[in-house]
Amino acid sequence: MPSSLFRTKNIDKIISDAAIAEESAHGGGGLKRVLTLKDLTFFGIAAILGAGSFSSLGEACFKGGPGVVILFIICGIACAFTAFCYSEFASRIPVAGSAYTYAYASFGELFAWIIGWALVMEYSIGNIYVAYSWSDYFTSFLHRINISIPDYLTCSYTESHKAVLEHSSNEELINAWNTAPVISGLRIIFDLPALLINMLITYLVYRGIKESRNFSNVMVILKLAVVILIILVGGYYIFANNSFHNWFPENNEHIQSFMPNGFSGVMMAVSGVFFAYIGFDAVSVLAEESKNPQRDLPRGMALSLVICTIIYILLALVLTGVTNYRNFENVGDPLAKIFEPKFLNIAWMQFLVSICAVVAMTSVLLVFQMGQPRIWMSMSRDGLLPPVFQKVHKKYNTPSFSTILTGLVVGVPILFTDKTFVLDFTSIATLFAFVLVCGGVLLIPKKEKVAGKFTIPYINGKLIFPAMIIGTMILLQIFAKGYFAGLFNFDLSGNADYVAGKISFMDAAITNISLIIFWGLCLVLSVITFSKNYSLIPLMGLTSCLYLLTGMTKSNWVWFISWLLIGLVVYFLYGYRKSKLALEV
Repeated sequence: MPSSLFRTKNIDKIISDAAIAEESAHGGGGLKRVLTLKDLTFFGIAAILGAGSFSSLGEACFKGGPGVVILFIICGIACAFTAFCYSEFASRIPVAGSAYTYAYASFGELFAWIIGWALVMEYSIGNIYVAYSWSDYFTSFLHRINISIPDYLTCSYTESHKAVLEHSSNEELINAWNTAPVISGLRIIFDLPALLINMLITYLVYRGIKESRNFSNVMVILKLAVVILIILVGGYYIFANNSFHNWFPENNEHIQSFMPNGFSGVMMAVSGVFFAYIGFDAVSVLAEESKNPQRDLPRGMALSLVICTIIYILLALVLTGVTNYRNFENVGDPLAKIFEPKFLNIAWMQFLVSICAVVAMTSVLLVFQMGQPRIWMSMSRDGLLPPVFQKVHKKYNTPSFSTILTGLVVGVPILFTDKTFVLDFTSIATLFAFVLVCGGVLLIPKKEKVAGKFTIPYINGKLIFPAMIIGTMILLQIFAKGYFAGLFNFDLSGNADYVAGKISFMDAAITNISLIIFWGLCLVLSVITFSKNYSLIPLMGLTSCLYLLTGMTKSNWVWFISWLLIGLVVYFLYGYRKSKLALEV
């Protein structure tokens, strides 16, 4: 049994199976190849530039201060190395499935299932958070045009109940609880706009890729124009008001610093910052609908990633330059907030940003809702899910059953979850997928470079990678004295964030344990690389993503591990026995 858990699928077989499915899919023809480089780039921007910039960016600025731009650069670099690895796989395996399919070809069936199951967290569960954020901005926009929706129809039951129990100062949540109609002792509180937008997006994705593409492209153009306007207007007022001092605010010791909460404070923002990047890999899911996936997918991923990283850095600098970073505590609409009367006082910009946010997050919902059905379709082709998951609509040529199920997976939890719960799920699952994709590139055989197809540049890491790891450890020991000894010191009396009450004992201990494991893995990878001559680019992607995982908290790990255990139960009850590789033995 152990060996059968790691049975891999030959790359040529993956491509041939997809070709057969394209000729004769269950219930209709294959997926339409209609997407160009421009479409793929726009889909990438649509997925990346959304809830991260319009919602979680505010909390990230509050935790990291102006120095959060360093974390954006780190995450951007990590994603860049990872994008190389995704591009290598997409060039070799131009079929739907993304990281799931790539893991099947490199690590084997068990890891492929784990990745496929984790991607449900990224696309479906992540879309719940986006739907909530969309609802917040949409409701705010309606208020500005004097249209009101009852508070009990604009938030989740969980949020409202928690606000009452914790005596929150949030008037909308308290009012939702107090004014909600009661049926059989149960208060009727649910987020109606979030449910409606989920239904609309599900219908649009169900109708077809061409319609989704056109809708997405229009929204991307609109939101790029408004985001650039925010950067220009905000930047102008930073220079006009000479407010550069906001980039070097005083910390608790009254010392001006670009990182007022230290680098540990910057790392505390990793979930919110990385959430801003989780969409770039959604481009790879559209491989089967791309006209020239082996050429256009890598370019589309790279272009969208570079464009969005630059925009995020500029937005973070604008936010923290307009006002002190502390003003973004618990702010869900940071880009609109800076134009409020007490800051820049530009009413028309505040109104425009509200509209832009609705557009931006609609496009994110669209791309994520397109990604999940195609992953399920690939898993069904391999026998890990029932055949109905790969059913393609006869008229619309879309994965019909999987699309409807995705709508339900997103829509039903909207009734009983909240933003905090959902955000704990999302970033860690994506990072885990990135780790396996980068590691997978190290395991697949090298190939000759073919004109017109992407090939990841090979840089022998035999000497470079071990030198980088050992050199970094030496520098840390010299310039951050006590760093490694402190990782094994669990009384945490020297941990400033724990002493200040910013993090719990468990989260501080988990961070130490994560860093110990990280450096241990780096040393093991150095030894293996010296022996196997591994390529440097995937190694850098692997280590940078592993490092970002060290910023995850207890709740991140608890929900992630719980979700994986549920997935393993499903796999052993169905997928392990029904797998096509198992039936071929």
